[in-house]
Amino acid sequence: MEATFSASTKRQTNLIPMCIIGALFFIFGFVTWQNGALIPYLQMVCQLTETEALLVASAFYFAYTVMALPSAIILERIGYKNGMSIGLLCLVAGFLFYIPAARTQHFGLFLFAQFIIGSGLTLLQTAANPYVVKVGPIESAAVRIMFMGLMNKGAGVLAPMVFTAVVLSNFSGITIVSLDAMAESEKLTTIAALADGLIYPYLGMAVIFTLLAALLKISPLPELVMEEDGNEDNGSSDETKTSILQFPSIVLGAITLFVYVGAEVIAGDTIGLFASNIGIANATSLTSYTMVFMLIGYALGIVLIPRFMRQETALVLSAVAGLLFSILVIISDTSNFSVSEIMWGWSGIPTLPNTITFIALLGFANALVWPAVWPLALEGLGKFTSKGSALLIMGISGGAVIPLVYGALSEHYDGQSAYWVMIPLYVFILFYAVKGHKMRHWSNKA
Repeated sequence: MEATFSASTKRQTNLIPMCIIGALFFIFGFVTWQNGALIPYLQMVCQLTETEALLVASAFYFAYTVMALPSAIILERIGYKNGMSIGLLCLVAGFLFYIPAARTQHFGLFLFAQFIIGSGLTLLQTAANPYVVKVGPIESAAVRIMFMGLMNKGAGVLAPMVFTAVVLSNFSGITIVSLDAMAESEKLTTIAALADGLIYPYLGMAVIFTLLAALLKISPLPELVMEEDGNEDNGSSDETKTSILQFPSIVLGAITLFVYVGAEVIAGDTIGLFASNIGIANATSLTSYTMVFMLIGYALGIVLIPRFMRQETALVLSAVAGLLFSILVIISDTSNFSVSEIMWGWSGIPTLPNTITFIALLGFANALVWPAVWPLALEGLGKFTSKGSALLIMGISGGAVIPLVYGALSEHYDGQSAYWVMIPLYVFILFYAVKGHKMRHWSNKA
């Protein structure tokens, strides 16, 4: 379907809708990248293995697979604006479930809360993304996507730091290593205190997001009016095709997003887990480093694309950078701080071991994959565009599956060797950048 603003809203400036949607993308980022702090935190509170700890992210991203189609149905029935308000209230419900979870230290309740929060974000994202495309000229849609990415990842920088400051203010420097070294009675007391630290922050977020839902409901954000796709496809899609699965570029694009989101979650959510397991202090805040490098990547993309660089080129360079940094993560020294000392040690920002630094740099490699894949995958779909968009959204479920592979490898081998899982992910992204997006038939004809 094609989305347009209703006639009464066309006279309005795009500034207010862009600000509202930008604020929502900030919320998406804040809630999503809080997981990077939650994973090592809940590993301590619930005494989890690495694979179990990564279920925190899996439960969150699994909701994108389960709730994508129900979200589309909800939006068709109640409208996009109302749907986003309900999505915010779903987040409130998830936040409130954290209170009994913290009281009981029951990991199953934490996972259920994560699923509810992920469901709310699925509804919000399914509704908000069409606004990004339709709020202005189609020619500048890619730039708007990258600006929203800046909002999303900017929140990702703040979320782990805020979590660490608010929840762990009385537990500076605590890690899974230092916790395990405590006497049993001291350990149990510390775990109970850690868990109680979640209650008031999540109760506060529940109140704030309830108010945000009410404000969104009465905001001047225009409703999207959905129109059926036309029969014409501008000559770009094959009239003989009857299924979205007959388009290799979109199917391979969805797989590319599946592996990309897996790589993004590993880079953002395992950096703290890995750091905690090697005894690095304030590990819950380290996702911020990955997000800073993603912000740098987005900023470069806004400047370079399409003036100096094509989307395909950006995707190729992203994949190559991902391969390079992944290899460096695997072979680097966890006790050597030289790379971060050179890059930012002069600024006073705390330095990191080389291995942790290269994990953070994966954020830079990942930054342009999402905005590059979307236009490449949707090109030439014509009347199948809406179905293609839904298929791409389902690729987000890679964040539920691939980090568990990392967790299993880290338990079987070690946390550093487990980053070998990243190599085939970036190889597939490179394949899509070079060939996959050009395929129009499964017979391999470009």
